[in-house]
Amino acid sequence: MQFKSIFILLFITLNSFGQGGTFGKDPIIQQENFDKQRVHWGYFLGFSSYNYQFNYLTVGKDIELKTSTGFNVGLVGNLRLNEFLDLRFEPGFYATQRNLVYPDIANSVDKLREVKAANLHFPLLLKYSALRTGNVRPYLLGGVSSTLNLGSNEKAPDDNFSDRFRVKTWTQNYEIGFGLDLYLEYFKFSPSIRGVFGMNDELIRDNDPNSPWTGNIQSMKTRAVFINFTFH
Repeated sequence: MQFKSIFILLFITLNSFGQGGTFGKDPIIQQENFDKQRVHWGYFLGFSSYNYQFNYLTVGKDIELKTSTGFNVGLVGNLRLNEFLDLRFEPGFYATQRNLVYPDIANSVDKLREVKAANLHFPLLLKYSALRTGNVRPYLLGGVSSTLNLGSNEKAPDDNFSDRFRVKTWTQNYEIGFGLDLYLEYFKFSPSIRGVFGMNDELIRDNDPNSPWTGNIQSMKTRAVFINFTFH
């Protein structure tokens, strides 16, 4: 499922609520005291698209990156700091794949490197919420995170000459995003979109410094987009 289809589905869902009494002109106020809780919990499901930002040592043909849509699942712990600020911890599992295509390599097998990842993601975020209007409350959020890549191959002795692409096991990121809290009859539903920006170089170089796969890469950092649907 592509992100465009997800947005269309979300728009249709919100529109159907808006036609009724939940988000209409005179909505029935629901979950009125929900945000007064000191601590509350939830879970999320979602989709993600991972990318890499490459910087090169010398000018040449860029590595072509083909991304795919992955899935996310995780938990949410929310600590209320005041009326507008919350501290959130959102540990989750993110499965994804990135395919790197090297235009200067002729052999079709060596030309492609599949970078699969099973990530445990640990973000600590500050959430700033606007004033609630009826059953809708927009918010911004940002913070830092650490990611554990269970399939990094960091300690593997083999490298790309044995068809093994290696990246670091742990990476650090900063994140920014926005979303909506929608107060329904029995729970709070919060769709959000977030950008993730890796801060450290993740690449493990091949043993040969002139490797056609890693020799010209100065740095390789994660760039990702998360679309999460949170239920409280």
